[in-house]
Amino acid sequence: MTIDTHSADRGTPDQDTPDEIAAATCGAATTDRTVRRLGLGAPGDGDLVRTVAVEAPVSVEVGGIGYAVMMATPTDLRDYALGFALAEGLVDTPAQLNRVDAHPIEGGWALRLWLVAERAALALERVRRRVGESSCGLCGIENIEEVLRPLPPLTARLAVDRAAIAAALAALTAHQPLGRATGAVHAAAFCAPTGEILCVREDVGRHNALDKLIGALAWAAIDPADGFILLSARCSYELVEKTVRAGCPLLVTISAPTSLAADRAAAAGLTLVALARSDSALLISGDMA
Repeated sequence: MTIDTHSADRGTPDQDTPDEIAAATCGAATTDRTVRRLGLGAPGDGDLVRTVAVEAPVSVEVGGIGYAVMMATPTDLRDYALGFALAEGLVDTPAQLNRVDAHPIEGGWALRLWLVAERAALALERVRRRVGESSCGLCGIENIEEVLRPLPPLTARLAVDRAAIAAALAALTAHQPLGRATGAVHAAAFCAPTGEILCVREDVGRHNALDKLIGALAWAAIDPADGFILLSARCSYELVEKTVRAGCPLLVTISAPTSLAADRAAAAGLTLVALARSDSALLISGDMA
């Protein structure tokens, strides 16, 4: 499957509803497996069919050169390609990504990115310097000092109150068709300041879901500074990094942050809200009324 990114439609990203999953994916999102229920607290063994989230190796190539291999749900790969390229600093704008090719291969998927000439040269240099591969934002990083380099300070400010966060939390499940079907995938949602959910992407990897979301927003020319991101995941440092680099001023996660995530959020000026539940949340960094 070849996608010409320059001819792609712009506009509001499509919602992840059950009827739209097939149209938005490259590979299958789920598969069915026969499993056996074991009675523990309540007796009653028996065979049943369980819907399972697909997890597959996705090999990312840039300009024909292997760059990284991620374990991901092979859906919304066009969004993922752009979001990954933005997060890695391979491109700064969608216009610098000329083409995306997604092909099933033995055991997984090949995702091939073709960049404009000047960005392709940068990618080649990154490949030459890379000492390891990671799905968590460390591709091409040589040393600890580079990992901890200062993030670009956030200048965007957003007026979001507690009611908006509560509204987004309450609505999130309805936008998670894969999550409801499998109980095994993460969701990344972009929300209006009122709490309305505008776009959601899902994946078995929390960082992949966020890359897909950022890519979808970029294709649609939607500024992440105009809303906030809600994640159904533990807040590890790479999620903070991706949110800051996207220019979004507020990140809300339903689980707890790590120490590095909290430190990096505070240093970059990101408002970070964690352990967000229907009854309470923790303000980790930033200000909120």
